[in-house]
Amino acid sequence: MAWDTEQTRRQLLDAGSTLFARHGFAGTTMDAIGRESGVNKERVYSYFGSKSGFFAAVLDNELSDMLAGIPIEGEGPEAVGNYALALFDRLEARPGLARLLAWESLELTEAVALECRSLSCQELATGLEAALPTPDLEHAEQLLLSIVTLVVGWWTLSRVADTILTGDTTPETRRATLRADAEALAGVRR
Repeated sequence: MAWDTEQTRRQLLDAGSTLFARHGFAGTTMDAIGRESGVNKERVYSYFGSKSGFFAAVLDNELSDMLAGIPIEGEGPEAVGNYALALFDRLEARPGLARLLAWESLELTEAVALECRSLSCQELATGLEAALPTPDLEHAEQLLLSIVTLVVGWWTLSRVADTILTGDTTPETRRATLRADAEALAGVRR
């Protein structure tokens, strides 16, 4: 029977995504990857070269299209609020993405898949610039960073939320607050 290289690669990437999101690069062992994937850990080396190469491949696989496919639609602050909610919904469906973003920033000196991700971000910033009376693209980029930070923070800074929030901490409440905050940010003129 022929070895299904693509299936094996997929199993490794899926296991890596789960474990790296949970434990980060330093906290994930090659033995754990082998156990989680059901694949001999030596396959990581043959497909990805090293644990570092594997981490980069997992991040590339998971994060390359995280922001893609969520267009900025409409005009004004409402368009920004809708975008923030769409991103929130995506991360609610896949909270490991937010954790991988956090681990990338904590454990790497450079972003993975920078060219692909930058293109996606530029498209979104251009969409924000078109939807709002922003002074320039740089302002739209800063707004996009603020929105992504607000959304991702719900999953990556949950202990901070536990410390600060004394009222309703359900995702529904956070979602409504996030929309209002994103719209308020969009309404601020420089």
